Amino acid sequence: MNQKLDVFVLSDGVGETALRVARAAFIQFPEMDTTFTKYPFIKMDVQLENILSMAKDKKAVVLHTIVSKEICNRINQFCQDNGIVYYDILNPIIGTFSQMTHQEPLRKKGLLHELDKNYFDMISAMEFTITNDDGQNPKGLLEADLVLLGISRTSKTPLSLYLANKNIKVANLPLGPTTNLPEQLWSVDKKKIIGLTNDMNVLLKIRRQRMIAYGLDPDTTYSDSDEIKKELDYSNEIYKELGCPVINVADRSIEETAAIIMEKLHFNGYQNS
Repeated sequence: MNQKLDVFVLSDGVGETALRVARAAFIQFPEMDTTFTKYPFIKMDVQLENILSMAKDKKAVVLHTIVSKEICNRINQFCQDNGIVYYDILNPIIGTFSQMTHQEPLRKKGLLHELDKNYFDMISAMEFTITNDDGQNPKGLLEADLVLLGISRTSKTPLSLYLANKNIKVANLPLGPTTNLPEQLWSVDKKKIIGLTNDMNVLLKIRRQRMIAYGLDPDTTYSDSDEIKKELDYSNEIYKELGCPVINVADRSIEETAAIIMEKLHFNGYQNS
């Protein structure tokens, strides 16, 4: 039987940073039955005391990204006094940087999500990417930071949205032997184009599962191995003609594929250089 564990994730902001760190850590222990409970916008009040009491009763692990020194000290002290396993995610790092720079931290919550230029750039990139998803707007190919090409089920849309969240304007275009390629594609800077592909067996499995999920017969042209091979051969011909890099998304997460793309296109970190 898997070991059960409650994880309380506390933040004086939205709490996404703390939750992501918690999930990233505990995913390394797949045998554990882990339940995450997020408590955002924590204040020094009765709610905090109730949360700490519940953590004690449930023998929960407490992870937090509290920047308020007063609240942080209260949580840490309570956990120490009651034998609760806890991890203060931000303050050890803040303390180290403070010592290095000889500067006092602002201790202002929510700075990561303030409505600054980067935030609005991200929103703009997201709007652009949605408008230019699945070849909806051929003219957008010429305005995009990145153009993704691929046959069905090569992760074009989820990749596009993930990269848009990194301030990259993405247009994606489906490929197939029967599709007409927009003339704008041939005018796009080839350095901005990435071709996506997938393994035959992976595509076959995904497409059959998709048909079943829709309540349809899995044995269709869409999931036929000969037809998939034609699509793969066609896309490879297009990639060769364009001279663009090709990435096989089989057995890769969206994050892994995105990292490869950003490296190939020389994007600076997670932002458009």
